[in-house]
Amino acid sequence: MNPKIREKFNSEFSEDNYKLFLDDLNSALKYPADFKVAETPIFLTEGFAVDLINSSHEIVNQIMSEEFVEHSQNAVPKKLLVPNEKDHPAFLQIDFAVCTDDDGKYVPRLIELQGFPSMYGFQYFLDKLTRKHYKIPKNYSTFFNGIDPKSYVNILRDLIISKSDPENVILMDIKPEKQKTRIDFAATEKLLGIKSVCITEIIQKKNKLFYKDGSKEIPIDRIYNRVIADELIREKIKYSFDFTHDLDVEWVSHPNWFFKISKHTLPFLSGEFVPECYFLDELDEYPVDLENFVLKPLYSFAGHGVELNLTVKLLDSLKDKSNYILQAKVDYAPLIKTPDDYSKAEIRMMFVWEDIPILINNLVRLSKGKMMGVDHNKNKTWVGSSLAYHPIVF
Repeated sequence: MNPKIREKFNSEFSEDNYKLFLDDLNSALKYPADFKVAETPIFLTEGFAVDLINSSHEIVNQIMSEEFVEHSQNAVPKKLLVPNEKDHPAFLQIDFAVCTDDDGKYVPRLIELQGFPSMYGFQYFLDKLTRKHYKIPKNYSTFFNGIDPKSYVNILRDLIISKSDPENVILMDIKPEKQKTRIDFAATEKLLGIKSVCITEIIQKKNKLFYKDGSKEIPIDRIYNRVIADELIREKIKYSFDFTHDLDVEWVSHPNWFFKISKHTLPFLSGEFVPECYFLDELDEYPVDLENFVLKPLYSFAGHGVELNLTVKLLDSLKDKSNYILQAKVDYAPLIKTPDDYSKAEIRMMFVWEDIPILINNLVRLSKGKMMGVDHNKNKTWVGSSLAYHPIVF
């Protein structure tokens, strides 16, 4: 991390300016942020940014291999298998914890990855308003590969809308107006001119899908899919169209990739930045140092079902061990000096993938709790959603 920029930012920080920043952010779009937005971004050195980029591309190379294609064949539950799958996802997220090695150097360590969209719209506005309220060096950016705010929006438009009329493209989720990520949906609507539609409101006629605008039925050509399969099952959501039908619609991303690039991928990956990871049902015996591992359900989201304090009794009690992985814990580095403690950071590297995977942006989560989620950071400051600035050399 860049200590000079950090010291300058901290010395200039004020609660009054932070409140103005939040007020502006929460009034810029149709919805406010329903999650904690952190008091600060983070500032990467060129060296650490290079490590993040190289680590990301090593993972991308592994998931583009023939071995991975074979590995992922059984990742999708049969009852949720959707036809007309493309040979890659439209979006890819790779999450890294910021750690230190034995020499005290900051290093990235893989936490998770997803073949699913993230907060692409919100991060655009977060950068814009962060720059408005804070003194961010002009030669620093959140974007990669020479992308600027204008070209960033054009990339999203080309990928999500393509050649369709925006009226015929929807963002689909479960009750999108009530999701914690609804500010991102509002940002996407504002940037691209598409509507957010609840999965329960979609109408199927033969192999065509429609949504209603007043009394008018609008045909759907493309779906920017934000439905979390885990939530769909857990909440027992009823909807009137059939995912498994051969539908005349383009998926962005195709639903199968939610499963194919997921925690199911983690045991397949290798590298110095990749912690040990095993399918629970494939272990002949548990690691003797269980206290150094975390248990994760394969298809949960936002930390649901993650267990940090493991015992043999707990693992033996699991009914379907094929649904879980054991992953070695990583020690997040105390990264950002704050008024009462140090914040830890997790950085999401955000790709789009039309012809080839291209790194375009990032997202940061800051934490002082045992995990990154909101429940582990209640009543804490200098935590929450953020972004990372790096020198413009990439």
